[in-house]
Amino acid sequence: MVDWSAVAFIFPGQGSQVVGMGKEIAANYPAAAQVFAEADDILGFKLSALCFEGSEAELNDTTHTQPALYVMGVAILRAIQVALPGSHPALVAGHSLGELTALTAAGALSFADGVRLVRVRGQLMAEAGQKSPGAMAAVLNLDVDTVRAVCAQASEQSGGRLVLANDNCPGQIVISGDESALEVGMELCKQAGAKRVLKLAVSIAAHSPLMASAQEGFRRAVAAAQIQAPILPIIGNVHAAPLQTVEDIQAELANGLTHPVRWTESVQAMRGLGITHFYELGPKDILNGLIKRIDREASATPVNSAAALAALLA
Repeated sequence: MVDWSAVAFIFPGQGSQVVGMGKEIAANYPAAAQVFAEADDILGFKLSALCFEGSEAELNDTTHTQPALYVMGVAILRAIQVALPGSHPALVAGHSLGELTALTAAGALSFADGVRLVRVRGQLMAEAGQKSPGAMAAVLNLDVDTVRAVCAQASEQSGGRLVLANDNCPGQIVISGDESALEVGMELCKQAGAKRVLKLAVSIAAHSPLMASAQEGFRRAVAAAQIQAPILPIIGNVHAAPLQTVEDIQAELANGLTHPVRWTESVQAMRGLGITHFYELGPKDILNGLIKRIDREASATPVNSAAALAALLA
């Protein structure tokens, strides 16, 4: 029996996508299938086909990845809501892009507006990446303060810009910025004792100043959306604190493009609010792994298949 008062639903960001995502769940849960059908109608193309059987290259295009992950998360959510009416988590949160899925789960953003927003977000970020090319790298086994110092040093030495983009969990941090600054920063991280420094297969410098050209356009798109105050508590990435008003949400979404994802602190905040179990609604189990490194006493379960969904609903 699930104790919903101690449950958080969490939603992943880019990097969690995989060809075939949602196909099995849609085949077994009509409510999930309907979500994919609605998204196809809103977008004017078969996102469902891209998720279920599309090419990996197409799915990994950020303009497709972002709506695909959003729709996948809402499809799982809708299946739960139909099967267990009246049951809902105590809290929700999302990592980067997943924050928009969490806002829909919290009742602050309609599905239709959410689909349009994630599509625009992906397009604007892709355009910003073309205007200001950048790169990202994962840094293992260095603390936040050391990485921030490395980023400052690399920026000064290269004349470029490098920042801490994601504080994912203790020992896993992502840095983001200009290619030249990143190369310097990667070497400095190794010299500082990083266990591993891995350049990521992305063409944009997400959560860095290089996304500034996307920020204003997305701010306008967010302002045009019908956002409401959340009916469930939601923890934001930028401040690792609850988003309580429409103004909080609008500022969070726009600032999230250039500010770091404070996931470690977000999970700690949820634990402090009484959450003992996290369910990750998405294609993989990336966030579950991070949670176990943030707090070993927390319980985390991926809901990424028909079997996993059936187990939750049992």
